[in-house]
Amino acid sequence: MENVKRGELALDAGACTSCMICVRECPTWCITLDAHQEEQDQGGRRPIKVNVLDHFEVDYGLCMFCGICVDACPHDALFWAPDTENVLKEGASGNGARQNLVYQIGRLEEALPRANRSEKKEQS
Repeated sequence: MENVKRGELALDAGACTSCMICVRECPTWCITLDAHQEEQDQGGRRPIKVNVLDHFEVDYGLCMFCGICVDACPHDALFWAPDTENVLKEGASGNGARQNLVYQIGRLEEALPRANRSEKKEQS
C-alpha cells in the first residue's frame, strides 16, 4: 500500500451511515457526529430505519492525524486529502483559533475532490 499524505480529512457525507465507528475508534475523541433515524418504505411489510447524518465535525486541535478513523470506516466515507496548508494556516494562534480548527460537514466535503480515493480498503 502506498503512503498517503495525511493533511486533512475529507468526508463523503453520502457514504456515511452514521455508524459511529470512527467516533468510537478515535483515540483522542476529536470527531463529533450527530444523526437521527428516519423510516424508509422499501415495499416490504414494514419500513426500515436508517440513520441520517445531521452533524459531523473534526477538531484538528485534538486530532493527532493517526488515520484510525479512515481505516476503521467500513463504508469508505473518510479519506485523507493532502492539503496540510489549510489545516495549519487556519490554526494560527489568537482570537478564534479554536473555531478555525473545528471543521464541520461542509468544510470536510470541500476536501473530498482533493482526497486520494484510490486507497480504498481491499479486503479479501
